[in-house]
Amino acid sequence: MPLIHFLPDNHKIQAHEGETILQAGLRAGIPHASFCGGSARCSTCRVVILEGLENCAPRNPAEQAIAERLRFEPQVRLACQTVVAGPVKLRRLVTDIHEEVEVNSLYVAGVEPCSIGVEKYLLILFADIRGFTPFAEDLLHYDVIHVLNLYFQQVGKVIARHGGEINNYMGDGFMALFEAADPSEGALRAVKTGLELIESVRGLKPYLEDLYQKSFEIRVGLHYGQVVAGKVGTPGNKKVTVIGDSVNLASRVETANKEAGTQFLISEDTYALVKDQVRLGRQVRLTLPGKSGEYNLFEVVGLIEAKS
Repeated sequence: MPLIHFLPDNHKIQAHEGETILQAGLRAGIPHASFCGGSARCSTCRVVILEGLENCAPRNPAEQAIAERLRFEPQVRLACQTVVAGPVKLRRLVTDIHEEVEVNSLYVAGVEPCSIGVEKYLLILFADIRGFTPFAEDLLHYDVIHVLNLYFQQVGKVIARHGGEINNYMGDGFMALFEAADPSEGALRAVKTGLELIESVRGLKPYLEDLYQKSFEIRVGLHYGQVVAGKVGTPGNKKVTVIGDSVNLASRVETANKEAGTQFLISEDTYALVKDQVRLGRQVRLTLPGKSGEYNLFEVVGLIEAKS
């Protein structure tokens, strides 16, 4: 069995036949980071081969794609994908402060290392109050808190009723997530949520205008796409959240309402799931900040009534 010498741990381990460097290290109790669970979806398990590069199997397509994207030198390898056939000396590159982070230290024979993140497809809804700064600038601070609490209470009920969950608050905006085994069913729930959010906030207008002589409306953006869901934060204070390009795109879709003069826009991926069930207003094609190319966005103004 080939010998793997791990630095900075200074541990020497006999690797089993066909076992990756990551699997061998985890089996031996080495706190080897691998935040995607060893699926070649991140680079945190990377190592530099100090001796014995010729004993490492060539990069597979998954590892090669990451190596090209991050411009790895030949001696930098992904431990989760690299199998060795002879003695190798290496150094783990994600160490030090990361030793206190939850790493995949569980090894079960025949089972992939456990992951602290998981890839999934979700409906991601962003909502933001239109013109909240001018609305709040003349209010007393405690009145602002009162209005926000009232607002979040109203929208929270709507979202929960349709099986969604507010995952993150951002000032007067928020991100809500909808998960479903059937994407079309989940997308329809999320669209219904968006429409009801707009109506719910309109229902606050008489109260706000009576109390403060002014009110506000909201803008909603919805996108269906892949994310990585996982826990982030300090030890003992971690929160499940989602990251990925789909999250950024959903946020940009919501922001695009301002340029389009709309209240509720959905992405093309979302529209494909509900196109026979929604009534559209405008269809716009826009460039989005931080994104390349143009995007087709669809204004949702209602639902198509089912024929009896």
